[in-house]
Amino acid sequence: MTEHIAIVGGGTGGTVLANTLAEKLDAELAAGVVEITLFNDGKDHVYKPVWLYVAFGQREPADGRRPLREVVDDRITIRQDYVVDVDHERKELELVEAIDPAPYDKLVVATGAQLEPERVPGLAEGGHHFYGDDGAQALRDELLAMDGGHIVLSVVGTPHMCPAAPLEFTFMVDDWLRERGRRDAFDITYTYPIMRVHGNEHIADWADPRLRARDIAIETMFNAEAVDPEAETIVSMEGTNLDYDLLVAIPPHTGSDFVESAGLGDGGWVDVDKHTLEATGFDDVYAIGDAAQTGVPKAGSAAHYQANVVAQRVASEVRGQPATAVYGGKTVCFIETGMDDATFVEFDYERPPEPSEPTRAMHWSKLAYNESYWLTALGLL
Repeated sequence: MTEHIAIVGGGTGGTVLANTLAEKLDAELAAGVVEITLFNDGKDHVYKPVWLYVAFGQREPADGRRPLREVVDDRITIRQDYVVDVDHERKELELVEAIDPAPYDKLVVATGAQLEPERVPGLAEGGHHFYGDDGAQALRDELLAMDGGHIVLSVVGTPHMCPAAPLEFTFMVDDWLRERGRRDAFDITYTYPIMRVHGNEHIADWADPRLRARDIAIETMFNAEAVDPEAETIVSMEGTNLDYDLLVAIPPHTGSDFVESAGLGDGGWVDVDKHTLEATGFDDVYAIGDAAQTGVPKAGSAAHYQANVVAQRVASEVRGQPATAVYGGKTVCFIETGMDDATFVEFDYERPPEPSEPTRAMHWSKLAYNESYWLTALGLL
């Protein structure tokens, strides 16, 4: 009897998982006793960190996009379709395009996060962002067209993809303007919805004095309530009103609707055991990456490490062996501190991040990783 492994989502987590399982279960796949299917709602695999560089004209959207079939092992079946619900009792996935449900014995949810700027009135019309091809290109064009004014970077929604990205953009836009001799014509303000500049207090303690040293104004406890695109103002729930000439927002994020319809968690985020990554209350269901409520950042590196853990656990279970692999919260992150410098952090559930002194070498290390990312997706790094 064939064991069906279903992976929903073809981002970093889902792709690394599929490729790693193809290697671990090579004999079982060849014998036809295991079948692995990757469900994705689009035909491409997207490397999202490229978008930050698109905003500064250093990359093009195509640099972060490849056909999913090119980065997924040939032993994996790819189905381009939307999964809308799960019948946990029958172990079947309900799809939009297909008439018949898809069976599974093991299910891994890797549906990531989506943007919902509409949750804040006026934000979609009055704000820019760099969390997509179109948004990053529009932001690039706006930056090039500006002669001066007030740039506001507002973290509107948390949690969000790549928690370091708002700080990176702020440091980079400051440096980008200085390189062009235009910094004196601009004011820059950074807002965050709690009483520090980042959700992680260690990152916040490191970043705060660096922002202030660059004459970047800080507004903490700023929870955006509404944006007036015509007046070019953003208002917080706390009553603070900021005028802007360019609003760069981190929009609210949400998980997949299918997660809620399947009863796996609220807001599109799957409740999991943070060590085993098993979905709470459901047998044979895992979640990884942005979709999993583990308490670690919604970062590609976390998805990568989680994918390796789940691959080991699923391979063991398929073979009737005890699953022993666990996730310790490992996350790594390069943080750009300008156009030519970066720092690096590595942390887990027990060890907090300790940012190193920014260097040009670390910046080039990040760029080198971006170039080699496709080897990561293939499961080779």
